[in-house]
Amino acid sequence: MPQQPQAEAARQQTTYSKGDMVLFRDVEKFWLGKPGHTFIGRVERAWQYRDTGKDVYDLIELSHHRRVAGISPEYMRLLPPADAMADIDIAPLGEPDAGAMTPASVAWLRQHLAQASSTLPAERH
Repeated sequence: MPQQPQAEAARQQTTYSKGDMVLFRDVEKFWLGKPGHTFIGRVERAWQYRDTGKDVYDLIELSHHRRVAGISPEYMRLLPPADAMADIDIAPLGEPDAGAMTPASVAWLRQHLAQASSTLPAERH
């Protein structure tokens, strides 16, 4: 079975930048069947092991806001902004039925409309 282009691109990336959102899998917990082995994190720092020169990363686990240090990029996958925003980018805004949009699209539109209505300029007489 051929590799999916998106999965292949994720494997090819070996460096990450501060602020990147990533999916991380704690391989030891994963193979031992322990809970909490996979989480969403934000890259806080990149550095290299002195002995090997291998790149490693410090992450912030977003769900518990805890620091996880010394992460190998082999067990990280980039979560591209385009993927997070895809449902909004393809939202059927011309549809009269809001049910055709995903919940994230509807939430974004509601928030945007609420912010826009609170920042309208004062009416001139």
